[in-house]
Amino acid sequence: MITSPVRSTTESSSASVQRHHNEGHGRRLTAAFEALEAFPVLAESRNRLLRIVSADRISPADIVATVESDIALVISVLRMANQLDERRRGRVESVVRAIEVLSPESVQALASRARTFDFFERSSAWDTAPERFRLHGVATQRAADRLASEAGYEHRDRLMVTSLLHDVGKLVLMHAYPGYPGQVHGEARTPEERVHRERRELGVDHALVGGVLARRWGLPSAVASAIERHHSDDATGEAAFVRLADMLAHYAQGSQISPNSLLKVARSIGLGPSELRSVMYDLPYPSSGRPRQIDPCPLSGREVEVLKRLAEGKVYKQIAAELQLSTSTVRTHLHNIYGKLGAVDRAQAVLIATERGWL
Repeated sequence: MITSPVRSTTESSSASVQRHHNEGHGRRLTAAFEALEAFPVLAESRNRLLRIVSADRISPADIVATVESDIALVISVLRMANQLDERRRGRVESVVRAIEVLSPESVQALASRARTFDFFERSSAWDTAPERFRLHGVATQRAADRLASEAGYEHRDRLMVTSLLHDVGKLVLMHAYPGYPGQVHGEARTPEERVHRERRELGVDHALVGGVLARRWGLPSAVASAIERHHSDDATGEAAFVRLADMLAHYAQGSQISPNSLLKVARSIGLGPSELRSVMYDLPYPSSGRPRQIDPCPLSGREVEVLKRLAEGKVYKQIAAELQLSTSTVRTHLHNIYGKLGAVDRAQAVLIATERGWL
């Protein structure tokens, strides 16, 4: 078939326009990726972290809790931990693990040189974006932790990272497109509607952009994949946990959420309506889920088994029979447990171990 010159010229012109359009998108996104290198830490987060690492007795749990509450600190700490040496490159998936491999001095140096944002003394560079994103990120993180506790999810520490960083792609789009999100989202009300508008108007959505950025930073593939896929209709595993947690965070903040979408995603992680109702009811209240084990446990595996049974109200003879030990050996284990935990009796030992997430 012979193509007419007019049609050929029109198609060529259209292809050229599309090519320039895509190149424009690419340049905008690349510039935005580079701008995110300067995304600031909240001043209060930085100050708290410096106080903790400068204390006479440094608590890894306090360091983890402070870092995990701030988007920029999580990014900086994970990037540093994944760049220490070739063995760890792309393998440090959580703040808990990052703090294990980094020295207090390196964390202190990182915090000392971090750019900061103060709500009362902000510059025009990011306006209130750091605070807004932190509030939603922490709300999603809290919902994700509650879901992980309900479902018994094993990668709970990594989920704290992926849930906090799930919307990092929005920061890229905000910098790349001055009209984002207002002009792009328009009258879209639910998270699903907003993502569909992004795909239609920009050709990408913030989840995909966030995954690209996470890989650009050298974060582990499991982290990048969960961020990238958290708005996918077929999201499974950690991406589904993040997607459901994001919906619940919007719900807790009074935004409109589709009940059918909530149930569909909940079922994909093994939760039914009754479990989901329980999680939704608990969201406004202080966290009461299973504590995370952050501080290293000083007890041996056998000592933990003895203490677990003690917490269940069992007596020495029952514990000895279950663990196939003598009663005197059980007493010896309990004596060692009290000494390691600084406890004066069984009740205090159980309380200390439970509060620190060792039981």
